[in-house]
Amino acid sequence: MYAIVADGGRQYRVEKGMELKLDRLAQEKGSKFKLENVLLVANGADVKVGKPKVAGASVEVEVIDEVKDKKLIAFTYRRRKANSKRKRGHRQRHTLVKVTEIKA
Repeated sequence: MYAIVADGGRQYRVEKGMELKLDRLAQEKGSKFKLENVLLVANGADVKVGKPKVAGASVEVEVIDEVKDKKLIAFTYRRRKANSKRKRGHRQRHTLVKVTEIKA
């Protein structure tokens, strides 16, 4: 059984027991919550497609930890100009969650 869930402008294909990195959420470590923006639920040949969401479907997840992505470097350089070099780094924060249950 799997589901397609939309969160943070992205769509994820999730199965029970799967770990997933979502955009940072205001949730405590160990807490459970539901993702209710389920677009599709499939159980073998039985497929339910939402218009746009599947009615009554939800995916229950548990927060494992808050993690950071690898560092991205944004470097700007303009030749022959004063003060034209700029180097900035950024590490995006994510919430690592584990799928505990898919309700159709």
